[in-house]
Amino acid sequence: MNRTGRLAVIGLDGVAPQLVFDRYADDMPTLTALRARSLWGPLTSVVPPITVPAWSCMMSGRSPGEIGIYGFRNRADHSYDRLSIATSRSVRVPRIWDMVGAAGGDSVILGVPGTYPPSAVKGCLVSCFLAPSTSADYTWPRELAGEIHRLTNGYLLDVTDFRTDDKPRISQQIFDLSEQRFTVARHLARTRPWTFFSFVDMGPDRLHHGFWRYCDPQHPGYEAGNAFETIFRDYYRALDRHLAAFLAELDDDTTVVIASDHGAQPMLGGFHVNEWLRRRGLLVLAEQPSTAMPISQCRVDWSRTTAWAEGGYYGRLFINVAGREPQGMVPPSEYEQVRDLLIAELEALADHLGRPMGNRAFRPEDVYPQIEGVPPDLIVYFGDLRWRAAGTIGPATDLYSFENDTGPDDANHAEQGVLVMAGDRVDAGYRAGMSLLDVAPTIQSLLGLPAVPEQRGRALA
Repeated sequence: MNRTGRLAVIGLDGVAPQLVFDRYADDMPTLTALRARSLWGPLTSVVPPITVPAWSCMMSGRSPGEIGIYGFRNRADHSYDRLSIATSRSVRVPRIWDMVGAAGGDSVILGVPGTYPPSAVKGCLVSCFLAPSTSADYTWPRELAGEIHRLTNGYLLDVTDFRTDDKPRISQQIFDLSEQRFTVARHLARTRPWTFFSFVDMGPDRLHHGFWRYCDPQHPGYEAGNAFETIFRDYYRALDRHLAAFLAELDDDTTVVIASDHGAQPMLGGFHVNEWLRRRGLLVLAEQPSTAMPISQCRVDWSRTTAWAEGGYYGRLFINVAGREPQGMVPPSEYEQVRDLLIAELEALADHLGRPMGNRAFRPEDVYPQIEGVPPDLIVYFGDLRWRAAGTIGPATDLYSFENDTGPDDANHAEQGVLVMAGDRVDAGYRAGMSLLDVAPTIQSLLGLPAVPEQRGRALA
């Protein structure tokens, strides 16, 4: 491993190129000046572009299929009701800090999604928003938690209940979260030995979900002159100041990487995918619910059900296959025929005004070179991720919704995140066509770590 230089990754969850490269470029002089001497451009995320698993994919160079994580919650088996939360124990491939430690180097890891519960590392680790509270063991070594508490007077793992109408509370928490995350990052950068440093700020993602309609005239819920109309600009100005303070802690031999795991865009609405399946006769209820509820709380007649779905920023469809699911009714010989029919009908759907939605449905084997765990049978982007997949079902449920079924939410994810990379061994300039899976091979190359044949990306520098 190259011991003459260090590398620091500043992760900004959900930061979109149209915001930091265009709309707020003049409000972010630090980032814009850094970009002038960097390799930079949009960074295409994985399928699906979701925080969990995207950060683990970025730090390992492996696809979601190879890691076996397709979202925050995943099917634990082929039963109908067992979903498991993806934790650090779900990631069984080495990430950058594992490789650095194996080569004898130290790492500092702070808030990177997919690191709770914390595992032993060569260096130190503060785990992510998946930790239930700071009362749990959320650091390695354990005693680091006391140091962080004294530094912050109460460490914030995340914005509490960010899908809420209590906008003054979450706006303050978003600003506090980012300020605190950068404060801890500066402290650890000064006080710990490290070759590799990586931290993630969840503030931008929470800002977008909580306030997009207040700042973007293109959002269907925008009202001019609202009380939060400048919150995006105010936040990105503050974020730029935090970047400047952190960069001041680094020496000239440190390569700097600023990256986001996915982008963001206004959410136009939600599509009730299970209600659509019910109307098509593909999902049959044994008893009609008295109110709209998640399918997990409904009585489903599985013996007559062809397919069902889980909602979220994207849709996951599952086919009830005979011999695979407990009451499967689709013969394996008809599996591909049913899946092809679902793809054709989903991609032909119109929106509430009769216009093509622009849906995309992916077969896992078409987007992943290897598949582990229990993947969805189809991964669906409604309106190219401009519409959320709403999983609830119940009486008088319209196919189209303009109120989010899991609480107020103004934004959906987008496929294009950002990458800015500056260092002596990096050729500056705009680069198109960069993939999130390129980040790990690039970091390994810059740190003198060996290439991993199973990785899917390429070294950019």
